[in-house]
Amino acid sequence: MTSSFSLILPALFLSFLISTQPANCQNLINETCKTLARDDPNINYNFCTTSLQAAPASQCASLRGLGKISIRLVRYNVTDMRCYIKRLMKNRKWDPYAEQCLKDCFELFSDAISSAKDAMKYYNSKRYDDANVQISSIMDAATTCEDGFNERKGLVSPLTERNNNTFQLSAVALSVMDVIWKGSDV
Repeated sequence: MTSSFSLILPALFLSFLISTQPANCQNLINETCKTLARDDPNINYNFCTTSLQAAPASQCASLRGLGKISIRLVRYNVTDMRCYIKRLMKNRKWDPYAEQCLKDCFELFSDAISSAKDAMKYYNSKRYDDANVQISSIMDAATTCEDGFNERKGLVSPLTERNNNTFQLSAVALSVMDVIWKGSDV
């Protein structure tokens, strides 16, 4: 998994993204996701467009607005993930190893909620490097959670799809921030 923060985007596309007006947002979402998916193997174009388009206000957002939306999506995702893990632990009997993995994941995603809040605070202050650290820690939480289940042969993680979604949403947020950080102080 590569760091989205170190993406190098073509200058022409970067200029397009920065100068695009909110009225072209649908095109902005499509073009942004197209470039991000091309340049980062951790981002799936359809996932990126579907996620951003589903968010309220995305249809009239600027690139900077898409950055906010992407961080907000990460926050909603990690909050939902924590609730989901809590329900899993409550509604089913797990073997001791799987139960410990769930507890570890619960703790990781509890911390991730704070990280997402901090990322938004830093993003709003245009402290993109600090926001990057926070979102990167959320990516690491999803990976660490999944790895815990994979360490025991034969144990299937009940969180694989959700961990992948968290990872991808984080990759999108990092990549959008990277475009803004490198190309504009919009």
